[in-house]
Amino acid sequence: MRSNDTPPDVPLPPEPLWRPTRRGFLMALVACPAALCWGESALARKHHGSSPSLQTELELLLKRLERRGLIHRGEETSWSGFDFTTHTKLVSINEDVPRQAASMIKPFIAQAFFFAVENSNGKLRYTRRVRRTMERMIRRSDNLAADRMIRLISEHETQSGAQDVERILKRHAPDIFRQTRIVEEIPPNGRTYRNQASAHDYSRFLYALWDDRLPYADEVRDLMGLPNRDRISSGVKVIPASVGVYDKTGSTARLCGDMGIVDAPGRNGRSYPYIFVGIIERSSRAKDYGRWITRRSNAIRAVSTLVYLDMKRRHNLV
Repeated sequence: MRSNDTPPDVPLPPEPLWRPTRRGFLMALVACPAALCWGESALARKHHGSSPSLQTELELLLKRLERRGLIHRGEETSWSGFDFTTHTKLVSINEDVPRQAASMIKPFIAQAFFFAVENSNGKLRYTRRVRRTMERMIRRSDNLAADRMIRLISEHETQSGAQDVERILKRHAPDIFRQTRIVEEIPPNGRTYRNQASAHDYSRFLYALWDDRLPYADEVRDLMGLPNRDRISSGVKVIPASVGVYDKTGSTARLCGDMGIVDAPGRNGRSYPYIFVGIIERSSRAKDYGRWITRRSNAIRAVSTLVYLDMKRRHNLV
């Protein structure tokens, strides 16, 4: 998984590498939620002529999603994307703003455990039982499993609970978890609003994870790669089933998000991985949670569609 030494803190590329028709493409993308009613060829046919960069296309798309009601004007969003092959930033909007983490904090909990294992002199071990707990925590987003992991980590630290998870992460990787704040366990009802991280934190973590710069990186990737319902590729018709996704979603009545690595195959047989992070946050609980989370999930899928099609033009993806 190793790449070169360039972290995902690089500036945005000045020019686009493909040139869609701005108005036609964006209107098609929001004509129905997350372009779910469009096949890949229908969207691809919109990609002719001249347009601004992907960053500008994303900003225009977000405005249209607001008009369609998939994002409310009072809500805040963060977006991040990074192309491992060209080592370029794809998009960057509010990357360094701390946002509610919800269940997207769970891979961070797993990574804190592996830091603790590596530095425990054999006192803390990665057993089959722990693996099963981690699978429930990440694949099923089991909150009780997450709390068990937090307590296990804390037992071998200062017994300060969730704060020990943050302490370990910042002790061993302070340049990654810059805006991360972990102060509470996740209650059974999932109403966790105080834990925070930025889109940039997720991006830096995913970069280090893919590049094998973290202990047990292969295990964390494997856990995040277990089949689930995500907001990056699930229900996104332009992304084929051959694409691998390593992700974790986050969902509360105040947050909808997903962060992950998309491992996309090219027609030349090579792999073209990239990072995608999307977060939508509101300051108060949504009254109709089901409707709210569905529409925001579709907004994230619309942005994922946009980014994947950009990558497809860059690298001639399948």
